[in-house]
Amino acid sequence: MSTYSVIGTRPIRHDGADKVTGRALYGADLQLAGLLHGAILRSPHAHARIIKIDTSKAAALPGVRAVVTADDLPDSGDRMVDLGEGETPLSFIRGNVLAKGKVLYRGHAVAGVAAVSAHVAEQAANLIQVEYEVLPCVLTAPSAMADGATLLHDNLMMKELGQNTGKPSNVSEHFRHLMGDPAAGFAQADVVVERVFDTATVHQGYIEPHNATALWNNDGRVQIWCSTQGSFVVRDATACVLDVPVSQVKVTPMEIGGGFGGKIPVYLEPVAALLSKKSGRPVKLLMSRRDVFEATGPTPGSHIRVKLGATKEGKLVAGEAYLAYEAGAYPGAMVGPGAMCVFAAYDIPNIVIDGYDVVVNKPSTAAYRAPGATNAAFATESVVDEIAEKLGVDPLELRLRNAAKEGTRRADGPKYPRVGCIEVLEAMKNSDHYKSPLTGPNQGRGVAIGFWFNVGLPSACTIAVNADGTVTLVEGSTDIGGTRTSIAMQAAEVLGLPAEKVQPTVVDTDSVGFTAVTGGSRTTFATGMAAHDAAQDVVRQMKERALKFWKMDAATPVEFAKGVFTAGDKSITWNELCTKQARTGGPVVGRASVNPRGVGGSFAGAIADVEVDPETGKVTVLRFTSVQDAGKAIHPSYVEGQMQGGSVQGIGWGLNEEYYMSPDGTMMNSSLLDYRMPTALDLPMIETIIVEVPNPGHPFGVRGVGEANIVPPPGALANAIYHAVGVRMNSLPMKPSAVMEAIWSK
Repeated sequence: MSTYSVIGTRPIRHDGADKVTGRALYGADLQLAGLLHGAILRSPHAHARIIKIDTSKAAALPGVRAVVTADDLPDSGDRMVDLGEGETPLSFIRGNVLAKGKVLYRGHAVAGVAAVSAHVAEQAANLIQVEYEVLPCVLTAPSAMADGATLLHDNLMMKELGQNTGKPSNVSEHFRHLMGDPAAGFAQADVVVERVFDTATVHQGYIEPHNATALWNNDGRVQIWCSTQGSFVVRDATACVLDVPVSQVKVTPMEIGGGFGGKIPVYLEPVAALLSKKSGRPVKLLMSRRDVFEATGPTPGSHIRVKLGATKEGKLVAGEAYLAYEAGAYPGAMVGPGAMCVFAAYDIPNIVIDGYDVVVNKPSTAAYRAPGATNAAFATESVVDEIAEKLGVDPLELRLRNAAKEGTRRADGPKYPRVGCIEVLEAMKNSDHYKSPLTGPNQGRGVAIGFWFNVGLPSACTIAVNADGTVTLVEGSTDIGGTRTSIAMQAAEVLGLPAEKVQPTVVDTDSVGFTAVTGGSRTTFATGMAAHDAAQDVVRQMKERALKFWKMDAATPVEFAKGVFTAGDKSITWNELCTKQARTGGPVVGRASVNPRGVGGSFAGAIADVEVDPETGKVTVLRFTSVQDAGKAIHPSYVEGQMQGGSVQGIGWGLNEEYYMSPDGTMMNSSLLDYRMPTALDLPMIETIIVEVPNPGHPFGVRGVGEANIVPPPGALANAIYHAVGVRMNSLPMKPSAVMEAIWSK
């Protein structure tokens, strides 16, 4: 590992002062001249046919300037579009923005209103009269897959192993990954464990609700301001929904109060734009917390069966997984990533994985930090722990014997380059936590590991050199977790500058080249690579300027190190050369765009100590350690923060969080009082151990770290509960009532 001057240090984040003093502008803070306020009318039913919508009373209310329904959207026909996640019927994308023909979940948007105040808009929305024919609803993957289940979509045809069956179904797709000969593998096994697991729907739990402000200008351009994880995603999706060219849509990302994958889809932006077009004024839409829970994308609930076989020597020889994930109202259940990750931490020669993408009457799912992987790891890690017990092997030792490594092939195809699974397990085994005794009554320790493959995707960056020796970095990646600084640090490393001398700015879609979403653990990796390459471009140009200043031949080699350019007996400092730009050819601007392929997956592990109250079933987390391979930690504090944040969310997912649904599809706990996210009072200090196995596909060895850390906590907690009170939990959340029922059953 190279020694760096900036990378690996802990500078103060560039946007820190504005955020801690309240000066940073979030979506709800935006004020424009002539601004109208909007409200959305949402369905009270989980599944119903829309017979009639009467907006006349709302339109007649004084102060109302516009009312829109799905009829104001262009006709979709049978057109298919690809917004980066594969081809999807445009009718599904538009249907999730404003319901047409049917509502498919409680909270489904039906109409929008713009008025002179939020109160008038809300009053007008309540005056809209909708006649519904209520239909039966299906709320879980097994019930939606059952024979005779009510269909959500008449035009959704099941795709079976890549072939369109032409059969209407709630199963959008059934796919399979097959490697080796699973039947022969299980025949070799001395121990076989097969278990069934269920996980509830959970929400990302970001603090800031969704928001959007739109101005459909007189020149035909649509301008949007919103809190989003990807301004170009909003641009492209909004243009698609409104049937306008992408060049006619400009998106300015505001600061974002959390996202975790949930602020990638569009919900409000096209509606705000339509209302602006009708009214001729800018329109702002804000969601309530209830709207966020009921009408935006949570992570999918799931029904999983995992079967693993091992020899008496502790070698895993076969694996089988059945993954049925809830997509919500429209296809896209995150079962694909779940299938990629379910056995990804292990070198198993014989595997079969069947995945089912199933629509149900819940909000259409969105990503949530390693989407699909946490569900899968909860199942796999529980079974691995049971195998270790049956073989009498230390649970970490069993994992080490079977850990994925360079050359291991995943069942979905890719072969690993250099990865850090073994190093993560060794760090867990050698940690003070794992070596420490745990002796109290009803206390148990559990371990688990997990994987997220990470993504690359396009990013662009420009760097302008200032006369005072600083540089201005322009990027398109929304900053959720400190990426302004982690990207600026990579540019600073190349330029030989302190991080404070690089001023990063996140700009609108007109001001930088296409940059994909802040998600998939790609931002520090991919946009950081763009910053690295743009900085290299700056260095190249500055070397040319030095030769011009010295009046030397353009072919003369120039060295640059520690802020000094040298050629022969000539030398000039960076700061001095920056003042010579006008005399040597004008401003220096470096630029780069990348679409990197050298993505390095990240492995993470969790060690959890718990105490279970046998009288109430309450689980108290006594100690928790997160271990993760970061490749190279650009800013160790931010890496630790990602590890701690993902662990806390995984603990909440494991112990408390769920969409508590009534039989008619009503979410009964759609507030932060009733949706039980953990607080500081529920948690110990989260200990972190950063492992660094450099990713060969990145100039600084970076692996994205935003997601793998949420994958192992539920599995580690389940195993800890078993070792505390002897009951194996097969459903999430493992809330007190569920733990008590398991103890009673035992």
